[in-house]
Amino acid sequence: MDTKPIASSQTTSNLYEKDFYAWTQEQAKLLQAGVWESLDIVNLVDEIESLGKQVRQELRNRLGILLGHLLKWEFQPNKRSKSWFFTLREQRRRILQHLDENPSLKPYLPEALQKAYEDAIDLAARETSLTDKDFPAECPYSIEQVLDATFLPGEPIESGQNWVVEN
Repeated sequence: MDTKPIASSQTTSNLYEKDFYAWTQEQAKLLQAGVWESLDIVNLVDEIESLGKQVRQELRNRLGILLGHLLKWEFQPNKRSKSWFFTLREQRRRILQHLDENPSLKPYLPEALQKAYEDAIDLAARETSLTDKDFPAECPYSIEQVLDATFLPGEPIESGQNWVVEN
């Protein structure tokens, strides 16, 4: 890869506005070459902070989907489906993987759970015949329950279902 800087700091700042992808490639080349004086520091700082926010947002989004399906599962037991079950399993797995890859997010879990619960109520109300008032105002599940692959709120799975609950 050519590590020769192709632009000055002023030019790379303009590139940021005109062609973000080209800007990222230029910044990577400058970093690899150690050409610190040509880096677009202001925009690099913004982008690094933005990446951190995206990682937190992914956790909240996945928790929102998971919580929404837990609510649907608990409050509409007669409409439980294989699809709901596997959504619960998939979101739990992906959240745990995300936390393994980003362990510094673990202390953020209580706050993320509360923020995600608002989205969960919207999801559950949108996808059921219930309204947002039919669900508890505060999240009824602990973090441990939410992430526990064996936890299914409400009535047990109907007998005869062949859905497998595994850790």
